[in-house]
Amino acid sequence: MRVVVVGAGIAGLIAAQSLSKSGHDVVVVDKGRSPGGRIATRRIDDATLDHGAQFFTVRDSLFESHVSEWIASGVVTEWCRGFDTSTQNNDGYPRYRGVHGMTDIAKHLAQGLDVRCNTLAFSIARGATSKWQLKIDDGSVLDADAIIVTCPLPQAYALLVTADIELPESMLRTEYDRTICLLAVLNQSSAVASPGGLQNPDETFSFIADNAIKGISSAVALTLHANPQFSLEHWDAPQQDVHDLLLTRAKPWIGDATVVTSQVKKWRFATPLTIWQERYWANEMIVLAGDAFGGPKIEGAALSGLAAANYLANN
Repeated sequence: MRVVVVGAGIAGLIAAQSLSKSGHDVVVVDKGRSPGGRIATRRIDDATLDHGAQFFTVRDSLFESHVSEWIASGVVTEWCRGFDTSTQNNDGYPRYRGVHGMTDIAKHLAQGLDVRCNTLAFSIARGATSKWQLKIDDGSVLDADAIIVTCPLPQAYALLVTADIELPESMLRTEYDRTICLLAVLNQSSAVASPGGLQNPDETFSFIADNAIKGISSAVALTLHANPQFSLEHWDAPQQDVHDLLLTRAKPWIGDATVVTSQVKKWRFATPLTIWQERYWANEMIVLAGDAFGGPKIEGAALSGLAAANYLANN
């Protein structure tokens, strides 16, 4: 079976790996420069910063089996078991990170796959010589027996307009929180204490990570995720103004250090506000999957991708 997967995030890559191992012909397309989606790591000078998903936990046994393989392969490692320095409110579950950054996971899953980055999916339509055709923005076409769409649901809707497939009304109304992220490289240690992560530390930020304490950066560098309220309120403001405001709000966490360089990254579809009840949605060998189905975390996205692959393998 010829399968095209739209989106090289965790859901798309793990689905593609599962189908490929079962002997199917799989192509993955993604508009980004590299695989990973919101599993994203950036280099700034000597600093390495995770600027998308910061870590993940494991609750499900199926996902645990995959994570065990990642650990054995040197892809992920335990970061900590919670971010409450008093330890009284930590739940004891390991928080895992990529050994060199979260994109280690995407690179590992992409091995052996036909992953085509810098490739923007334009539309899905019924094919003349194949069941489905995925049209690319450069005018080329990929024939497919089945298509898995793992991009955020508003982008999935746009792809499916020409496919003559009706989506559930409730799915059409799915909205996402936004996240504005400040990345700051410092000249000395920050004011963030071990283990290097803070969840909801103040009225501006939802998460702050010191990537040096975290263990992925040789230079001190902070990732600061603004919370959904701040991100929505300032989304359309001039980027320099947002950058300067976030830098001011970040001073308590920067401490006595000097900012060497800094930049802003925006995540338009950071977290789905509504989670579909099933792990995937399917109709006529078109399958929608991703964190809007499995849950707004890496584990949920992975389980959704695996469920989508299993559906196609058995139909």
